[in-house]
Amino acid sequence: MKIAFIGLGNMGGGMAANLAKAGHDVRAFDLSEAALAHARDAGCTGFSSAREAVEGVEAVVSMLPNGAIVDKVYTDEVIGHAPAGALLIDCSTIDIATARKMIDAAQASGYEMVDAPVSGGIAAANGGTLTFMVGGTDSAFGRAEKVLDPMAKAVIRAGDAGAGQVAKMCNNMLLACHMIGTCEALKLAERNGLAMDKFHEISSKSTGYCWSLNDYTPAPSVGAASPADNGYAGGFAVALMLKDLRLAMDAAERSGAKVDLGSKAAEIYEAANAAGLGGKDFGAIFETL
Repeated sequence: MKIAFIGLGNMGGGMAANLAKAGHDVRAFDLSEAALAHARDAGCTGFSSAREAVEGVEAVVSMLPNGAIVDKVYTDEVIGHAPAGALLIDCSTIDIATARKMIDAAQASGYEMVDAPVSGGIAAANGGTLTFMVGGTDSAFGRAEKVLDPMAKAVIRAGDAGAGQVAKMCNNMLLACHMIGTCEALKLAERNGLAMDKFHEISSKSTGYCWSLNDYTPAPSVGAASPADNGYAGGFAVALMLKDLRLAMDAAERSGAKVDLGSKAAEIYEAANAAGLGGKDFGAIFETL
């Protein structure tokens, strides 16, 4: 299949490479020449603009930084320039309103489109083991599933347009709360004379079990290997978690949802970002306690 891939950053680069590895003809575009060179090395064909990349394709996949950029790229470079009938898949994490606006605009121009944000981080993007949360019609999802499969361990239809974004922001708000609670519990145990590794051994087999404790332990040299063992380098950055929390807080305000713990988590990550931890893995909250 001939697929355009727009946005070759930390996530998109690995995703495009896995599509090429699966035998697809991947037409890649990014503003970064270094990212384009990496994509070419992975078997993609590089293009100098998104508009050129989408010519003659059967599907377009994008992984972009925010909703404003998604809006501009699809409005100016994709819709009306990709062939009629091409499937459009946006994997960016953006606000619900923009996701629905883009899908409405695509459908009005005769395209099928889904929002398909991901969970799993850079390692999963490189390894082809992402979880895709997809919003769109049954028909669009059926087509999208075949495109996303080489990049995925799971592709799940969340519901109609925008539902993928709802699933992503709710999942990451929950993850943020879990991570803060895990960091606090580890520190509290230590401050009261219980070794953190012993607390981990107990809680990881008890009702305190959660992904942040068992599979991504934020304390160095305790439990599962994670960025904590490498100075919190790599992983999922504090700034990216904060971006997702801001999206969740905006959605909560618009919908009248009560999210007291989510709101407090957003405050904690705002403070960590302001303190200069934005580039570190989100488990670096441990360092602030």
